[in-house]
Amino acid sequence: MSIQKKYNLRNKIIPVAVTVSPVAVWLVLLIAVPLLYIFIISFCSTDAEHNIVFSFSLANYAKMFDPSLLTIYANSLAISVLTTVFCILVGYPFAYIMAFSSPFKKSMMMVFLLLPFWTNSIIRLYGWRTIIGRNGYINLALEKLGVISSPLTMLYTRGAVVLGMVYTLLPFMILPIHTVIDKLDRSYLEAASDLGAKPVKSFLHITLPLTMPGIFAGTIMVFIPSLAYFFVSDILGGGKNQLIGNVIERQFKEAFNWPFGAALSILLILITLLLVKAYMKTGGSLEELGGV
Repeated sequence: MSIQKKYNLRNKIIPVAVTVSPVAVWLVLLIAVPLLYIFIISFCSTDAEHNIVFSFSLANYAKMFDPSLLTIYANSLAISVLTTVFCILVGYPFAYIMAFSSPFKKSMMMVFLLLPFWTNSIIRLYGWRTIIGRNGYINLALEKLGVISSPLTMLYTRGAVVLGMVYTLLPFMILPIHTVIDKLDRSYLEAASDLGAKPVKSFLHITLPLTMPGIFAGTIMVFIPSLAYFFVSDILGGGKNQLIGNVIERQFKEAFNWPFGAALSILLILITLLLVKAYMKTGGSLEELGGV
């Protein structure tokens, strides 16, 4: 190789290395290494003093099938499914209207959608406590109107947890659906209208099928976090509606059984990977999922 070619090759490689290397180091140190550590200790155990013993064992994964945890799994699944369904029912119409709005209205809707992210989610959830509590605004308003004679029990229920989940995760459903609807080829809708299809039929046979990847992407981004958002269950559920995330939190903070908590974390990662694989089977791509 001539000196000129070596010089040109070096000039091409150095800028790429300078740009990519910091990102690669960041990903390795803050994502790959912690995940690898969690995976390794999931096969370990603890001694009497709660120190991690690095001895290979599948005991933590076998412990996942403990009957005492089955109720928590069922409750987590029920809350996650309800949260996802309500997010779709509320989020799809919002995303549809936003996609077909004028640029100014779309910008304003996007601002109001993202505005809650400017405040810590825990603070916002405590705000809901003052709204749905026994002495909250809803009960006070209903009592003054004579609708009820005694306060309704809304706080510390499964419904309150689902409400908090929907409120927290709704933007993650709206954004991918809006992205897909916004990219939808409007000529399909015009052709359907020219052929005499009514709006409802056009929506069911054209818009909805073509926007399914967005719904699936939103489902992944809502379903998985709702399994693990333990703080929502703690604040609005009062600890009565335990999630997988609550179990993981206890293993790391109270029981000091990091290996079992790591094993449950790996379980959530596997569920995520399976849903992402299913999403890709529907025609979605990792670029679309990551670019939401």
